[in-house]
Amino acid sequence: MTTLSDVWPIFGLTLRTPRLELRPVLDQDIPAAVAAARSGIHEPGRNPFSTAWAESPENDLGRRMAQWHWRCRAECTPESWTLLLGIWHEDEFIGCQDLGAKDFSTLRMVSTGSWLKQSAQGQGLGKEMRAAVALYAFDWLSAEIATSEAAIWNTASLGVSRSLGYELNGITRQAWGGKAETVQHVRLTQDTFKRPDWELKVEGHEPVARFLKVT
Repeated sequence: MTTLSDVWPIFGLTLRTPRLELRPVLDQDIPAAVAAARSGIHEPGRNPFSTAWAESPENDLGRRMAQWHWRCRAECTPESWTLLLGIWHEDEFIGCQDLGAKDFSTLRMVSTGSWLKQSAQGQGLGKEMRAAVALYAFDWLSAEIATSEAAIWNTASLGVSRSLGYELNGITRQAWGGKAETVQHVRLTQDTFKRPDWELKVEGHEPVARFLKVT
């Protein structure tokens, strides 16, 4: 019998850390993602994202989140892809971690972004989920570089980057949600990566690698 992951192999991917499970968000998971986002991600007026989606009116937030997940699936090709991974902690949806790339077969470079609901912050979970996708990128996808970015005032995100061995990689000025922000770019390599003392458990990688033509 054909399964959903047979049709869309990305849905079969699961990453497990000591405390977290990271797996693609299915349609039935979107309401839990919306509820987690509505519970609060950041302080009012202190938007850490390039678009102020978390400050959307309650009804718009859900629709925008659903559209984002559907768009990323529809536009996923070996040349340009984004894996949107939901984060579950003790069977509760607490946030999202994305891993994306363009021209990966040539550049061997990935980028990451994430959000975590406020009640789950301050427990080291943000570092654990970023370490998970860095391990997956380097050890399973054979990436050579991982990049990320954060507003220069976002000490929590930059602290996670620093703790994992990311190096500063330039500053730019960008329009984020109608506001000018100074953005710090960071860069991680196999050599600078401060690996965690735990092992990442991965399921469903081979079909994903074939789907994305990662060799």
